Amino acid sequence: MITPRLNLYLLVIITIIGLLSSPSKSLRFELESGHTKCIAEDIKSNSMTVGKYSIVNPHDSQPLPESHKLTVRVTSSYGNSYHFSERVESGQFAFTAAEAGDYMACFWAADHKPTVILTVDFDWKTGVAAKDWTNVAKKGSVDVMELELKKMYDTVISIQEEMNYLREREDEMQDLNTSTNVKMAWLSFLSIIVCLSVAGLQVWHLKTFFQKKKLI
Repeated sequence: MITPRLNLYLLVIITIIGLLSSPSKSLRFELESGHTKCIAEDIKSNSMTVGKYSIVNPHDSQPLPESHKLTVRVTSSYGNSYHFSERVESGQFAFTAAEAGDYMACFWAADHKPTVILTVDFDWKTGVAAKDWTNVAKKGSVDVMELELKKMYDTVISIQEEMNYLREREDEMQDLNTSTNVKMAWLSFLSIIVCLSVAGLQVWHLKTFFQKKKLI
């Protein structure tokens, strides 16, 4: 039998693990017309990511002015485009990352005279946080406890994948350091050879000069 205290412990564990393994960015920022602001998120391959953005209406009782428009583009570190919307008030994107690295969401406000300041709400979730758990519960007809266990299972899988990804990055960095050290060792060796060769040529030149002058 599951006691209320055990339920509380499970919820605390899920919350802590979720915070550690499920990146989620929810922020509000200002964007001046004619300027661009970019936000980066490190996403590993085969991870789900979901983003929503909207312009905050400065006057709730009125529609947004025509000057309040955004152009949004989301690209990978390799330059591949995953989302593009032009002159919109709000939008969203969702995709599975095909490649690991920093993904960039760039917001651009068209130039306007006089200058306009846009306030933008942006919510970006990746990994387990990007999954629609409400929809999962409805489709599977599961109770609250089972849903929490599903979340915990997916979180553990996400942590394992993240650890594997970090190990791969660590191996890549070690290989890069080893390669750099070998190249630096060869460069140092060649520098010593060049210095000794130049010194030998100078000695030979001076000796030849003094012999011609019959000084030695």
